[in-house]
Amino acid sequence: MRYFRMFLRWVMFALCLSFKFANSESAINPIIVQGNRFIDSVTGKPFFVKGVDYQPGGSSEITEERDPLSDPEVCARDISLFQELGINTVRIYSVNPELNHDKCMTMLAVAGIYLVLDVNSPLDNQHLNRYEPWTSYHPLYLEHIFNIIEEFSYYNNTLGFFAGNEIVNDRRSAQYSPPYIKNVIKDMKQFIKLHSPRPIPVGYSAADYLRYRVSLSKYLECCEHGNSASSVDFYGINSYQWCGSQTMESSGYDKLIDTYKSYTKPLIFSEFGCNKVLPRQFEEVSALFSDRMNDVFSGGLVYEFTQEPNNYGLVKINGEGDALLLDDFFQLKKHYTHLDQVGRQQLKVPTRDGNLIFYEQKSKNNIPKNGCPVCLDKYSNLNIDTKVDSDLGVFLIKEGVSNEHGQFVQLEDSELVSKFKIYNGTGEVPEKVKRIEILHDLGIFNDVKDKNRKQAGDNPKTSTGFRLNQNLFAVFMCFMLLISDNILTGIRNLAAFIYHV
Repeated sequence: MRYFRMFLRWVMFALCLSFKFANSESAINPIIVQGNRFIDSVTGKPFFVKGVDYQPGGSSEITEERDPLSDPEVCARDISLFQELGINTVRIYSVNPELNHDKCMTMLAVAGIYLVLDVNSPLDNQHLNRYEPWTSYHPLYLEHIFNIIEEFSYYNNTLGFFAGNEIVNDRRSAQYSPPYIKNVIKDMKQFIKLHSPRPIPVGYSAADYLRYRVSLSKYLECCEHGNSASSVDFYGINSYQWCGSQTMESSGYDKLIDTYKSYTKPLIFSEFGCNKVLPRQFEEVSALFSDRMNDVFSGGLVYEFTQEPNNYGLVKINGEGDALLLDDFFQLKKHYTHLDQVGRQQLKVPTRDGNLIFYEQKSKNNIPKNGCPVCLDKYSNLNIDTKVDSDLGVFLIKEGVSNEHGQFVQLEDSELVSKFKIYNGTGEVPEKVKRIEILHDLGIFNDVKDKNRKQAGDNPKTSTGFRLNQNLFAVFMCFMLLISDNILTGIRNLAAFIYHV
């Protein structure tokens, strides 16, 4: 009997601690791939990408001194507006891995926003030449890619990497580039396997050319000799075919569903938002996140956040860094804020088996059991016979690179507030719009979140100013469970703990 009571006390102690950790809001959970879905690695829930493409100033703004994630003041301005839009993901096309991105990535994380990051840039030795890829696929290029992975794989809110963007976009590039793209994917996945703290998906973003888009997706999906090392983990489609007021049929979305219904990897719109009709109404958002599409697609990213000469922007930035919210911003916000219950009736509840998460979805009889189709000898409109030096990256993959690991860092309260002015159509926006709301404190905030909640008028008993006292109380109650001689007393202590925490 004594051993039985001891056993029960330890069980209650474990339950106490597990309850404490399970109710922590400090973490932002990494996203993984299961079948053709993105999945929250902790909760097991499906994750839909609801985001924007972000490259303020265009590719020319990537220099030795700056990139989109190197200036915390710019990040505070834009991330507060990301939250106003209601997004959960941002795509960035180019970064300089020699710069520090800790503060901006921390801001994204506390705001609950994930990053899909392209590993190429327009600078020398940092991208594939689509017409002569053999001239650009060399150790310096791979070192650049690996430096990005080495830094950003240590941020939990890095959702995935794009190995390329629209590299194949015409007849000539389709003749030379596909095998190089597949080899870069393999290099990246091997490097991640050896040097990253967790698995991170590697994808590709395809141009809006039907002649190549489908065949390239199948080629990048396939496994060579049964090996998934060169198989893409997810696939992005840059799609601008829904313009103005259209339907599934008139836009061709119904054909997209039919074309990709058997695809074994997660699919997203890596760019969407036709601007032939202005202001954009973004009616395609409702279609993309509808029951009809979300069995095949996992969301998408609107092109693009800042206004550039191509006229796709949601926000216009002036020379002083002040922001003007354009009509497109409010149209997109209207659609994104109505997507909290995206197609839930179509998605079965995930189940757990041990430490693995299995996502139950509709059966797809033509998908191989290993989830990876065997590569074919030929793919329409593509030349896949080009030989690539697959050993070029072996040394770097084995030895690694010396770039610093990214990490979440302490932020001051003032750093969460935009120092720039933000205007809508009638004047400056309210101050609360200019402040990043902390959704995940990452365990590094004490004073900041307390100030935010006091400003919002919250009950001080629920603020993080009392977090230390709550934690001490939790430890005390767990200890009381352990030493309780009377099991009923222990149960009462457990109930009291749950009530207070």
